[in-house]
Amino acid sequence: MSFSILLILLAAALLLRLLMSLGHRREWMLAASVLAVFWLQPELGIRNLDFWFPIASLFLVILCWLFVTPQETRKEPQNLWTLLAMAGLCLALAGSKALGWQGIITASVPPSILTVLIGLSGLGAIYVILVHLLRRIKLPISLLVILLLILFIFLKEPFLSTQWSGWLRSLNHQNPALAAPNELSWLGYSYIAFRLLHTLRDKQTGHLPALPLRDYLLYVIFFPTLQAGPIDRIQRFQSDLSDRLALNSEDFQIAGQRLAMGLLKKFVLANSMAVIALSETSVHQIHGAGWMGLSLYAYSFMIYFDFSGYTDIAIGLARLLGVKTPENFSHPYRQENLTLFWNNWHITLTQWFRAYFFNPLTRGLRRKAKSLPVWLALLIPQLLTMTLIGLWHGITWNFALWGIWHGLGLFVQNRWSAWVQPRIKNPVPGLKWLNVFLTFNFVSLGWIFFLTQNLSSAFQVFSVLAGR
Repeated sequence: MSFSILLILLAAALLLRLLMSLGHRREWMLAASVLAVFWLQPELGIRNLDFWFPIASLFLVILCWLFVTPQETRKEPQNLWTLLAMAGLCLALAGSKALGWQGIITASVPPSILTVLIGLSGLGAIYVILVHLLRRIKLPISLLVILLLILFIFLKEPFLSTQWSGWLRSLNHQNPALAAPNELSWLGYSYIAFRLLHTLRDKQTGHLPALPLRDYLLYVIFFPTLQAGPIDRIQRFQSDLSDRLALNSEDFQIAGQRLAMGLLKKFVLANSMAVIALSETSVHQIHGAGWMGLSLYAYSFMIYFDFSGYTDIAIGLARLLGVKTPENFSHPYRQENLTLFWNNWHITLTQWFRAYFFNPLTRGLRRKAKSLPVWLALLIPQLLTMTLIGLWHGITWNFALWGIWHGLGLFVQNRWSAWVQPRIKNPVPGLKWLNVFLTFNFVSLGWIFFLTQNLSSAFQVFSVLAGR
């Protein structure tokens, strides 16, 4: 995200805060978030896809809301007005073509109003059919879970995304030979999917309150956290909303501090580290162990300052709108072991996987496989959880190996801690900082798999670091 885009988002947040102080807080926030879904979506090589992806995001949210909302709530008039408002905004954005506003609100020239109207009518027909079906039969929520996961796989797996890109190019009468996986850059889909999966699972367990469509949409596509989190919980997010939000000096002070810190991290510190940080290109240009190690350390700090800097900015923008977004980083490189590192790095992602995958899997193994050795009952969930976290970044071998690296590291650290803690009663001077050093180096070595695109490049880095 560029500095100019962040300045525009900051100006939009300040304007929204002023408008929300007059009332209709949720409506203003939702309208801004819908516009942001279109505005932030990058331009794509496939004609009009950068317009249809935002519409697909909105429809997915509406679809999930339909499944998690009681029938009596669906009938409320405000939900119909929200649907009409969403359709109206989409048509208005298509109409911006006539005003020559393409590239200002939408990434490229949008389709014609007639084409968008036909598309929205088709989606509306699907909605009406589902409403009638859900009145008569109880469709399993697992269908939506499968749909979200299939879309995720098609977007993240290079071969499948290339095939999908080629098919879409053929439909648009474009050359399918030019298909590439990066043409399917669906803004915020990973975070949208996580929020939707959270609500679907909470519905299954009976922990999801009934919400109007307006609030559900706002939670999923809330623009400060749309692209890179943090992943908030809908119950916590809902608690921050009220009909009227007065101007508050404390919110402005906290938001200003977080925004300033985020801009410093992202545009000064991260950019400075990027000058010498290890990259796929420089992997084969560095032949000394010392310089390779320095470049790897620079990458470790660059990715931290970039990601935590964006998080600070997202938290600051959200605070301007009266939303206290959860923290996502808390000094991860100062932690004494790998468990503490993951409790303080991308905190909301770790908590999501712990709540919806690791804990249920661990309980299931203990209940259904009582003869399973303790060490194996611990290894399997840790290895699978971290592998899935790796694959969440991309369905490639390098991300899978990065996850396996951390899964095995967590298992070894856990077993070592269980063995050594009863044997060391008193603190050993300097041991804490030795543990911090070892943990940081383990994490840094793991970044090798994260930044390289193939195994040969990763092994090249390890080889140079080993002095070979």
